[in-house]
Amino acid sequence: AAAGTFYSYDAESLKKQISESFSHKLGPKGFKKQDFVAAIVPHAGYIYSGPVAAWVYSRIEKANYVILGPNHTGMGPQFALMKSGLWKTPFGEVAIHDEVAEKILKECKIVEHDVTAHQHEHSIEVQLPFLQYRYGGDFKFVPIAILNEFADDLLLENCRLLGKAIASVINKEKEKWIILASSDFSHYVPQKTAKKVDLSLIEEIKKLDEKKFFEKIVEKNASVCGFGGIASAIVAAKELGAKKAELLKYATSGDVTGEINSVVGYASIIIY
Repeated sequence: AAAGTFYSYDAESLKKQISESFSHKLGPKGFKKQDFVAAIVPHAGYIYSGPVAAWVYSRIEKANYVILGPNHTGMGPQFALMKSGLWKTPFGEVAIHDEVAEKILKECKIVEHDVTAHQHEHSIEVQLPFLQYRYGGDFKFVPIAILNEFADDLLLENCRLLGKAIASVINKEKEKWIILASSDFSHYVPQKTAKKVDLSLIEEIKKLDEKKFFEKIVEKNASVCGFGGIASAIVAAKELGAKKAELLKYATSGDVTGEINSVVGYASIIIY
């Protein structure tokens, strides 16, 4: 759904686009293996957020991945998991891990099997070419789209249920699994505002405090789009024994384009 808009349609130019994200002035410049259980990555067009996303992908280990993304289209149920099938990018096909998908559905009653939420949604799909760039098609994933309307107690409760269910399922798997929460931060505000608001939210993420993170969103009226996925990832990571989170890189679209009156914020964060 996102090829040709968020990233290049053609495999050769896509490869170049991703390798330039790593070497970009805002990118990580190199690769370094690091063990982590969860990460937060942006999902804008690669020209804007690719260099920030590359920070997580420069360290990520080969694994299978649960990818949580916001549902921007409003189609489908609040928690939509696609339980089987192949997703195709210019680099080829990636398979959903149907057994783990099925187990998460069984473990977590609020999650529903649904395809419509994923058909026109870019937030999960744009993570796949980065993973394929690193590891070819040699991994499987489980996509879960979350309709994030309000950062209220009900959503927080449901995100906790989802996070615990994911942790419980992947904890029993023999293979390594990593949880990715796809989210951009502030949307269309001046650079100064974005940095101030986003870094205050990131402080709560670094403390692994999903409740304070939700409270801060409401207090600052923050326009972070993937807050449900972030909260679920924090909860799952803590259940899996994670003790800390580290901000690898923060930047805005303004750092890329020079247009600082209206920017989108991006962060690469790992939880281990």
